[in-house]
Amino acid sequence: MPHPLMSRTPRSRHRRWLGTAVTGLAAAALAVTGTAAGASAAPHAAAGAAADVNNAKNPGFESGLSGWTCSAGAGSTVSSPVHGGTSALKATPSGTDQARCSQTVAVKPNSTYTLSAYVQGSYVYLGASGTGTTDVSTWAPGATTWQQLKTTFTTGPSTTSVTVYTHGWYGQAAYFADDISVFGPDGGGNGDPGDPVPDAPTGLTAGAVTSSSVALSWNPAKYATGYHVYRDGAKVQAVTGTSATVTGLSPATAYRFQVAATNAAGESAKSAEVTATTSPGGGNPGPSVPKHAVTGYWQNFNNGATVQKISDVSDQYDIIAVSFADATTTPGAITFNLDSAGLGGYTVAQFKADIRAKQAAGKNVILSVGGEKGTISVNDSASANNFANSAYALMQEYGFNGVDIDLENGINPTYMSQALRSLSQKAGSKLVITMAPQTIDMQSPQGGYFKTALNIKDILTVVNMQYYNSGSMLGCDGKVYSQGTVDFLTALACIQLEGGLDPSQVGIGVPASTRAAGGGYVSPGVVNNALDCLTKGTGCGSFKPAKTYPSLRGAMTWSTNWDAATGNAWSNAVGPHVHNLP
Repeated sequence: MPHPLMSRTPRSRHRRWLGTAVTGLAAAALAVTGTAAGASAAPHAAAGAAADVNNAKNPGFESGLSGWTCSAGAGSTVSSPVHGGTSALKATPSGTDQARCSQTVAVKPNSTYTLSAYVQGSYVYLGASGTGTTDVSTWAPGATTWQQLKTTFTTGPSTTSVTVYTHGWYGQAAYFADDISVFGPDGGGNGDPGDPVPDAPTGLTAGAVTSSSVALSWNPAKYATGYHVYRDGAKVQAVTGTSATVTGLSPATAYRFQVAATNAAGESAKSAEVTATTSPGGGNPGPSVPKHAVTGYWQNFNNGATVQKISDVSDQYDIIAVSFADATTTPGAITFNLDSAGLGGYTVAQFKADIRAKQAAGKNVILSVGGEKGTISVNDSASANNFANSAYALMQEYGFNGVDIDLENGINPTYMSQALRSLSQKAGSKLVITMAPQTIDMQSPQGGYFKTALNIKDILTVVNMQYYNSGSMLGCDGKVYSQGTVDFLTALACIQLEGGLDPSQVGIGVPASTRAAGGGYVSPGVVNNALDCLTKGTGCGSFKPAKTYPSLRGAMTWSTNWDAATGNAWSNAVGPHVHNLP
């Protein structure tokens, strides 16, 4: 969200640069929808056919760079970090070179292949060109541990070879790649014979629990391309990473869990068993969030917008996010200080009473954490505990129904997820958790914000991405769309809708007026068109989603104060439209 003193200024140069980088990504035809989370495995070979193989030569770089060509001499092999074996690729981009490393791989015509690699580092890309049909690519925005990139392609009727490649991004730090696979029918190029069945995973651990869920994590198994999660002996989930949250559980109940590693060759033996008991539940007595909801940010400061008390906020808002919590000297901990002087003498007692009155009218009032100048950081278990404890204390003191995560200076998905799960255990099943990421944060399920949302999917209320102050961005179809258009809203929402979030967890966040943000304002009519396009397939621009999402949660605005400055024009137009969605 815009900072109190900068609500009409554009984002910082750094954030605009990231948007430019993603736009450049589109020019290179790197489609967002080809991420590991959304890729599907190649079909098994038909009965009686030869077994599929990895057609890449020297896929783990155990023979140096043999078989690989790296631009501008950017590549080398290293002994650490490695994903498997004893070597991995290290490639360092420069200001004018992306450090592209490629190999020509023999393939069969009219055949489907799964392209995958394990990577780490900033902005790592994996792709295949010359397929004779549709060239494919996928990317990761950055990681400090190994993660798998994965996509598929089908060769044309006369295609006998393709070029597979990795590369980084101009001027960024070195990236690493290992265990690259072009898995499918043998193209006759004497590639790798294929991976064996993986070993059983080790280190299975039960983490945060709620009354209805248990978080699990384990160590990666060599040669694994995915994992199956078992509860009390029955398979309940298939995942590609080394963590999962099992949901739909009963309160105060013990469950047994195991995981098995999988790849095209088969499934490993199951891991050692762990037992976890769900919490009793109970807690927050607040109202439920309606099926279709409008969220508005209330400003705890005066920056030229209409000064409001909570009681002044339009009844069209179902969730009111109080902006913002303040940092303390304790890492991760938050507090709240009502700006009584800036708000015309608004007292803490009146503030608390107004929150209770809104809740009695069926509204939820939550505390927003972050903002453009927010300095709260949750980067380890201690700060995660501090966050949860302090947030819960503020909920008890002021009556907040939950928290909004609006951290615009980076987020650690592991420890923020831990913090929010801990808060959920304290607050109970009616805890409201919302998020307001920037567009760059939700371009890929591999990004920290997106990962956090997926990590807590079972307790997450809604992600109201900020569709403004971002410039042009990629849509789910790999095309570039300009902010301030219905296509920008629908094509970017599609990334979240197809990237793992439930439609009920997706909302459209826009400025309430032209004065509320540096760019990206759209009229209420455009917002309503976008809502109709996504829920009913009408009102679309040039982009039309392949299916509709009738349970889409709704819309958000910055802010209720800027809305009030125009006579509540935004909420009076968008609010009824949201509440009348199917």
